[in-house]
Amino acid sequence: MDDLAQRLMVELECETVFTIPVFGGIAISEAVVVTWIVMAVLILASILLTRNLKVDHISKRQAVAELIVTKLDGLVSGMMCEEGKIYVPYLITVLIYIGISNIIGLFGFKPPTKDLTVTVTLAVMSIVLVEAAGIYHNGVKKWLHKFIEPVAIVTPINILEVVTKPLSLCMRLFGNVLGAFVIMELIKMVVPYVLPAVFSMYFDLFDGLLQAYVFVFLTSLYLNEAIE
Repeated sequence: MDDLAQRLMVELECETVFTIPVFGGIAISEAVVVTWIVMAVLILASILLTRNLKVDHISKRQAVAELIVTKLDGLVSGMMCEEGKIYVPYLITVLIYIGISNIIGLFGFKPPTKDLTVTVTLAVMSIVLVEAAGIYHNGVKKWLHKFIEPVAIVTPINILEVVTKPLSLCMRLFGNVLGAFVIMELIKMVVPYVLPAVFSMYFDLFDGLLQAYVFVFLTSLYLNEAIE
């Protein structure tokens, strides 16, 4: 168990890859570097898949691009109310980023979502969007009025929800990703052959994509509540 605790601490440790010599030195962590890699891959893939688009007699490359966009748009649009469709591109972007970040461990990188600062940032971004959407669609007066519903005495609880929502989002994502690592290490200790490879595919691939879906689903749920 001591060995497991040491491995867990290594996973939680956020290593500094390099430091930018400005403002006294800005430390760039491993999670940031891997995020840049994910961004570069997504940008490059977007450029390659959207070159020379045609209306008819499309290429296989364009067919693949249209299939990906259609499936993702259909998946996320189904979660949103009609007025919330304008937020679908953001939700798709978050879905792709978290999905790739969770499965990038298969390629030898440490998933950025194992860094609590990354999950906190994602959660704060989503909740800022939720509150901004509430103000945009309902106006400041109605947005403020929701804090005294159904009765004024529950105002502190309603205000606390603004904090607890991002906290639940980030801790759920961080906890599930980290929990998968702990389970994998326990399986390796008990059954060191065959089974670890099978479970690794489950936790790194299926569970990683599932957690991305759950994060986006909950964000869409909060958005619908704010809009309606």
